Amino acid sequence: MSHTVFVDGQEGTTGLRIHEYLAARPDIELLRIDAARRKDPAERARLLNAADVAFLCLPDDAAREAVAMVTNRRTCVIDASTAHRTQPGWVFGLPELVPGQRAALRASKRIANPGCHSTAFVLLMRPLVDAGLVPPGHPLSATSITGYSGGGRKVIEQYQAVPLPAGLQAPRPYALGLTHKHLPEMTLHGGLEARPIFMPVIAPFYKGLAVSVPLPLRSLGIAPEALQRAYEQRYGGERFVRVMPLRDAATLAEGSLDVQGCNDTNRVDLFVFANDEQALVVARLDNLGKGASGAAVQSMNVHLGLDEGLGLG
Repeated sequence: MSHTVFVDGQEGTTGLRIHEYLAARPDIELLRIDAARRKDPAERARLLNAADVAFLCLPDDAAREAVAMVTNRRTCVIDASTAHRTQPGWVFGLPELVPGQRAALRASKRIANPGCHSTAFVLLMRPLVDAGLVPPGHPLSATSITGYSGGGRKVIEQYQAVPLPAGLQAPRPYALGLTHKHLPEMTLHGGLEARPIFMPVIAPFYKGLAVSVPLPLRSLGIAPEALQRAYEQRYGGERFVRVMPLRDAATLAEGSLDVQGCNDTNRVDLFVFANDEQALVVARLDNLGKGASGAAVQSMNVHLGLDEGLGLG
């Protein structure tokens, strides 16, 4: 059976990658808008309503406008913007979030694709909160180091300038106002009562992301093995989440974590590094794969009742 798909915003980084995932699939008919009509509301509305699945790869306000253009109950909208990730009536597009999430994705016609930082953070924290290991009100902090591709076209152009400007040659913490746009979804879908203190860091490599969260084991009254067990119980059998061994020996032997170790996959690797008093839990992913386009295609597959990994390798 063939399914029609339209990507509104097909020229952006996320939209282009979704096209790459879907172009070779015989079960997908891609609807394309003529370049001269990309800003024509009538033509966009026609294609949005002609699609079985419409991906929105747009700024927040444009995504809201696009949703309003969908006038039928058949089209499933998968929004890659921030606009709907905490809105009632929208299902968070993270199949591994909680038991029952896949059933919700199959039933819903409104799916909000997670942000890259929040995907990593939520996969780290939600099992620990649900297991009672980390209280929902516990003060948390998180650091994310990410490649520059997540910044969009303008940022990519800046980092790909030759020669590279001196100010971009080292990692750069940003969102220093403590209001990063992923924080609401990190808090809500992480099962938390308070926003974490979040410091993202952009670095001069194209893609790859790792979020780390420090946990004071003694004050929480837990052991590292409890963290490891919570991850193994939640993600055992998951196709795209790999729980690495406690205190992963291979990583420790290297002396550092390869942030790009999941690039060109739809996989997330979860790590617990710990001593008797402290732990550092880390999630690693491709910010353009499981952190964006790959996640959107995965949710589409779930919604349509297809093999979840179809087209994702």
